[in-house]
Amino acid sequence: MELEKTYDPKSVEEKWYRFWEENNLFHSEKDTEKKPFTIVIPPPNITGVLHMGHGLNNTIQDIIIRWKRMQGYNTLWLPGTDHAGIATQNVVEKELAKQGKTRHQVGREQFIEMVWQWRENYGSKIIKQLRKFGASCDWQRERFTMDEGLSQAVREVFVRLFNEGLIYRGKYIINWCPRCQTALSDEEVEHETEQTFLYYILYPFKEGEGGLVVATTRPETMLGDTAVAVNPRDIRYKSHIGKILVLPLVNRELPIIGDSYVDSEFGTGAVKITPAHDPNDFEIGIRHDLEQVNIFNVDATINENGITDCIGMDRYECREVILEELKKSKFFIKQKPHTHEVGHCYRCHTVVEPYLSEQWFVRMKLLAQPAIETVENGETNFYPGRWKKVYMNWMTNIRDWCISRQIWWGHRIPVYYCEQCGDVFASVQEPGQCSSCGSKKIYQDDNVLDTWFSSQLWPFSTLGWPDDTEDLTYYYPTSVLVTDPGILFFWVARMIMIGKKFMNETPFKDVYIHGVVMDDKGRKMSKSLGNGIDPLEVVEKYGADAMRYTIINITPMGQNLLLSMDKFNVGARFANKIWNASRYILMNTKDIESGEVKEAELDTADKWILTLYEETVQKVNTCMEKYRFNEASALMYEFFWHEFCDWYIEISKIKLYGDDKKARSHAALMLVRILEGCMRLLHPIMPFITEEIWQLIPMEKSKKSIMIAEYPVFDKKNVYKTSKEKINLLKEINYNVRNIRGEMNIPPELKATVLIKTLNDRVSEVIKENIGVIKFLSKLENITYKEDIKKPDRSAFAVGSGYEIYLPLTGLIDFEKEKMRLTKELEKLKAEVGKSENKLGNNQFIDKAPSSVVEKERERLETCKTAFSRVSGILESLN
Repeated sequence: MELEKTYDPKSVEEKWYRFWEENNLFHSEKDTEKKPFTIVIPPPNITGVLHMGHGLNNTIQDIIIRWKRMQGYNTLWLPGTDHAGIATQNVVEKELAKQGKTRHQVGREQFIEMVWQWRENYGSKIIKQLRKFGASCDWQRERFTMDEGLSQAVREVFVRLFNEGLIYRGKYIINWCPRCQTALSDEEVEHETEQTFLYYILYPFKEGEGGLVVATTRPETMLGDTAVAVNPRDIRYKSHIGKILVLPLVNRELPIIGDSYVDSEFGTGAVKITPAHDPNDFEIGIRHDLEQVNIFNVDATINENGITDCIGMDRYECREVILEELKKSKFFIKQKPHTHEVGHCYRCHTVVEPYLSEQWFVRMKLLAQPAIETVENGETNFYPGRWKKVYMNWMTNIRDWCISRQIWWGHRIPVYYCEQCGDVFASVQEPGQCSSCGSKKIYQDDNVLDTWFSSQLWPFSTLGWPDDTEDLTYYYPTSVLVTDPGILFFWVARMIMIGKKFMNETPFKDVYIHGVVMDDKGRKMSKSLGNGIDPLEVVEKYGADAMRYTIINITPMGQNLLLSMDKFNVGARFANKIWNASRYILMNTKDIESGEVKEAELDTADKWILTLYEETVQKVNTCMEKYRFNEASALMYEFFWHEFCDWYIEISKIKLYGDDKKARSHAALMLVRILEGCMRLLHPIMPFITEEIWQLIPMEKSKKSIMIAEYPVFDKKNVYKTSKEKINLLKEINYNVRNIRGEMNIPPELKATVLIKTLNDRVSEVIKENIGVIKFLSKLENITYKEDIKKPDRSAFAVGSGYEIYLPLTGLIDFEKEKMRLTKELEKLKAEVGKSENKLGNNQFIDKAPSSVVEKERERLETCKTAFSRVSGILESLN
């Protein structure tokens, strides 16, 4: 078999992915003879659409797992999906709405059946698409956060935490989404800067004249005010503490209270207190035993606690009515522009309402401390290291986590209420009776758990916990987690906390946090901007290997990736270079007998390429260990393209096309040896093309796939330090000769003769050893080298490291014509120098132009002067 003339990624990728799966190469089983290396995939939502973030995240994971697999580890990359409570319920509710129905009309049981059916039809689509990237997940182990095993783990964790008093129910201010009609955790609220107004309203005294002016961004919430607070140290208001105000429009009496939380600099320094609709006001209300008046229904319309004209109105409509009524009643003082942060639901983008509600919470402080120590003592390490500080800051200021959600799709909270005795208890299995009195009149809590409650168990629940399975013992803790910064608190921190609590071990040794994929203007990719790139389109157009190589190559460790479609040409060009070079080698080595390269037969170029290869292997492995994948990819590119292809393959043609059969065989063996090593080195990043080429390389192989072949390791015995110095000198001589030919317009088909004046024995030795190589690469007919050579008349020259080159021009160029050309060029350069000097001599230019422009002009002047000097020397040599 031979490689096709042009690389067709599609046919290659489909063929080899099918081969890998049919040969069970992704699957892992416990093997005590091997050390395990485990990655659990960040489970994508079953509603998710594949985007370039998935492309980057899963490419990094696959690179790591393929690299470790080739290093001999028993690798497990465990895939799966997340049920994504709110997101999935929203999708199915929208489908119902198209039929003119609501979930309440169909009922809880039937609605949940509909969601399961939707999941059956569409839920695994995103995981299946990952195969197009080359993801080598163990698909036989795919899990789902609501499959029976994981559901059992969720109930077990809840019940244990409940029984320890770490889960409690309480009435607190929570983040409420009026659209999704559920509570949200603090991390599920996205804050955006908005331009709004600060409204100044007069609250009159109950007795006497005047009153206090308060400032608020949300005048509609005044309907729930139960006090006005001032800072007790504020001399403007100190004497008013204890007095009574009357709430405009409502006529509720409000005490003036003193509380040090109040910022005297904000607004007027007097703050309206609404304990049921502001988290800070709630805390003040607890301290001062204030009434909690809820004015909203669950959809953020005004309830019966509002004024008559506003009952049933949307909150923003109510705001306008309130402002109008305040103006009529002369209580409205003024409004002024104000900028502040407004929270939105992370799913539907509705403005979140602080809402007083009875919810379930987890006490986080006790869980956080062991997770803090885990990172402090290096059990878990963050890459890049700066994320450790972000993690520690959040963990040390952690608040209790609201885990209940008022939706139907998800893990129903395993808490039961007894109608007979009033007992509240938690149970892993569905109970038939009350655990206290034995009554069968019990019912389950209606709420479901936050999606992240089940996701936090992912590293050990997927391996069989709460059962003490062999998989759990062997594969846990996992080795590395690859994720983006957006879920550091949602998921990563909680996994560490819950892993320490229930496994007494951190769930992963390393956390690699990659950047966010953005467009080439630095904007986050989104539907609204229409700037997203579909990774499947990239794979279709350029191939998976090109996509993988590009996103890794242009993404420095932990930094954001600025991406546009044309950038994938980077990977496509490299894939084509690999293909064409490999095709050339395979075509020219197909008749050779496989064998070992003998050290005694190695020449300078052989020793040089072996040395560079080993050094590249060493550097690549170091980069991979440190998660510097872009640097590793650049090293591979540099070696393969610019050293192996540009130089060694060219040099090898001398032997390959020569008459010496033994030399031909040696050259072929060397080319095959380096090519095979390069394919193994590149495989984790570009798995498809490397498998296709590796399978055709004429070498004995002990493995059926490059996937399980040994990853290259540094071998010191193949390093020949002096070879690099020698080849660098050879390159320099070649460069100087080619430069002379270019400057003097010597046609490439004309063979020239050069004289080299050597200034030391080292240069003479290198030229002697490689004279045939120099002649071949520089297209020379003859080379004379010795110490006492004088520069011939009418010859061009170049000075190198320990030598001078003279190239006689007689018979190669038309002297008169060349003099005319060089004279014109000299005049042009002289004009450019003068123009640049005038510009830099102009003080106005120096003072007004940006420093970068001035610096660029100085560089331009130096370049022109250097060129002028060079052309002058050449012109002089022609006389």
